[in-house]
Amino acid sequence: MPAPPPSHHDTEDYRPTEDQVALLLDHAAAELRQQFRGGVVDEGTIHHVVSDTYREPAATARVHTHLTTLATRYARERLADVAKHQGVPVPSAPEVLFVCVHNAGRSQMAAALLHHHAQGKVTVRSAGSAPADTVNPAVVEVMNELGLDLSQEFPKKLTTDAVEAADVVITMGCGDACPVFPGKRYLDWELADPAGKGVDAVRPIRDDIDQRVRALLADLVPEAAR
Repeated sequence: MPAPPPSHHDTEDYRPTEDQVALLLDHAAAELRQQFRGGVVDEGTIHHVVSDTYREPAATARVHTHLTTLATRYARERLADVAKHQGVPVPSAPEVLFVCVHNAGRSQMAAALLHHHAQGKVTVRSAGSAPADTVNPAVVEVMNELGLDLSQEFPKKLTTDAVEAADVVITMGCGDACPVFPGKRYLDWELADPAGKGVDAVRPIRDDIDQRVRALLADLVPEAAR
C-alpha cells in the first residue's frame, strides 16, 4: 500500500500538484481495495470511481483542504452501491437516496437531517441530476443553527448504482432525471427551492424537510423515531 501523503494544516488551502494527486488517489484506492477485497469490486472499477469522485469536485472547488478525504468517503459510498447492485450481502439497514437538481440545498438538508435523527439505523445518500459547484451558503448556515455542519460537504452526481442500491428514492424537483427501477419506493416531495434565497427564507424550507424526514423515519424504523 502506498504511504499516505504528508499532512497539512487544517486552515491551509492545500492545492496538491498532479504528482501529489496521483499519490493521494493511489493511497485512497489501496485503502478501498482492502475494504472491497476478495473480488467484491474489481480494481479497475475502484480506480475509476476514486479518480472520478475526486476530479469532478476538484475542477471547481474553491478550497481543496480535506477534498481527498471527502472524495474517498464518497467513493466508498459509490463502491458500496456497486457491490449491493452486484448482489453482495450488505447490512440490513434501509437505504434512502435524496435527489434534487443541484444537490446543493434540499437534498443536502434532507440527508443531514435523516442521518442525524436515524443515529445509524438508516443509510443515507444524496445526489443531484446536475450538481452545482458548492453547497448553498444559506443552507450551510441554517443547518449550522441546528448543530449540523455541511461546510465540508460537496454536491455529488446522481448515478444509476445509487438508485439501484436504494430502498427509498425521494426526489425534489428533478423531474424525470431519476431512473426508475422496479421494487423501489419512490416519493416526490414538493418543496420550495432555496437557490437564491436568504437565510430567513431558507429556514422554513429546512423545517418543512425536517418534519417530512421525521415522518419518513417513523415509517422506516419506528423505534428510531421515538
